[in-house]
Amino acid sequence: MNFSAVFIHRPVATSLVMLALAVFGALAYGMLPVADLPNVDFPTLVVSASLPGANPDTMASAVATPLERQFTSIAGLDNMVSSNSTGNTQITLTFSLDRGLDGAAVDVQTAIAEALPLLPPGMPNPPSFRKYNPSDSPIMFLGLTSTALPLYELQDIAETQIAQRLSMVNGVAQVNVFGAQKFAVRVQVDPDKLAAHHVGIDEVGRALRQWNVNLPTGTLWGPKQAINIRADGQLRRAEAFRQLTISYSNGAPIRLADVADVKDSVEDDKTNSWLYQNGVGTKGLNLAIMRQPNSNVIQVNDKIRSLLPEIRKKLPPSVTLSIRGDRSTSIRDAFVDIRFTMLSAMSLVILVIFLFLRNARATFIPALALPLSLLGTLAVMFLLGYSLNSLSMMALILSVGFVVDDAIV
Repeated sequence: MNFSAVFIHRPVATSLVMLALAVFGALAYGMLPVADLPNVDFPTLVVSASLPGANPDTMASAVATPLERQFTSIAGLDNMVSSNSTGNTQITLTFSLDRGLDGAAVDVQTAIAEALPLLPPGMPNPPSFRKYNPSDSPIMFLGLTSTALPLYELQDIAETQIAQRLSMVNGVAQVNVFGAQKFAVRVQVDPDKLAAHHVGIDEVGRALRQWNVNLPTGTLWGPKQAINIRADGQLRRAEAFRQLTISYSNGAPIRLADVADVKDSVEDDKTNSWLYQNGVGTKGLNLAIMRQPNSNVIQVNDKIRSLLPEIRKKLPPSVTLSIRGDRSTSIRDAFVDIRFTMLSAMSLVILVIFLFLRNARATFIPALALPLSLLGTLAVMFLLGYSLNSLSMMALILSVGFVVDDAIV
């Protein structure tokens, strides 16, 4: 007895199996993740380091080279590319596909710790790294602009109000803010004034470090409670820095405003971010929304769109939040075309079979086998962790012909 005879002699059981395939396939179709391309995770890590004021040559020799020497000893490292610019170094580490990304991250963290004694002491922060998938791109771009607020205030709104709220949406992995400028107080020292007051630049730097502190000093213990004492001398605005005493001359204090121009500004005042719409440029920020692996791009973007009106209500009147790019639009249009192509192919195949066989019963067999085979395939795709994308849908369209051939035989 062959495999087919089991189903031929048991029509009731065969009907139940076919019904189960149809039900599970229909459920799997609604739960399968939707994307434009298959989800391929490339084990890639990006290491970033900064040294304000250093030129690219210094970044390459003093920062990138010690890190690269440590990274070369990591097992499974396939490719390493470093990029150096003024004050910044970025090293991209690509590992072999059989290398676990979590294990590679531990090795990279260990290599960074070993390279720390070799790095320049003036780095504000130790090198950091993040996981990066080159095949994954943002699913939506948002633009945040304002005609009244500076960029550093826009950045605070983007990171604290918008990015955190969008990150809570099911299916969103993270929200990256591009073009942001962090607030900073800039001190531009006048050499002539320093010479006139007999003050050295080292005295200015030492005064800035000593006066701008935020340290715990101890605890007051009482019979019923304890109170922490904190020396909060942290300066936040330029006005407070101007009154800072850096030295004394003939008993009179020399303040920072006497030898330098102190103003509220940003960390990097040589760059700016502009968003253009209808040929008009406005200072603003870009927010790139990344999706979680195996999530449905269309469903996630629909949730984000439904949440945007609520976010806009909480923004200041001068701030505008707009959608600058939506990847689900092209995916949705592509799937409409693919579904139409698949239904057309199935209909044309069934029509051709009927025209040649001139037998409704013989035509009914492939007409029933086609949708059941496709639904069963969707159920198996869900169990194997596949997604509905352009390649998998195209493969289903091509398989229609093979299913018909087998059904006719």
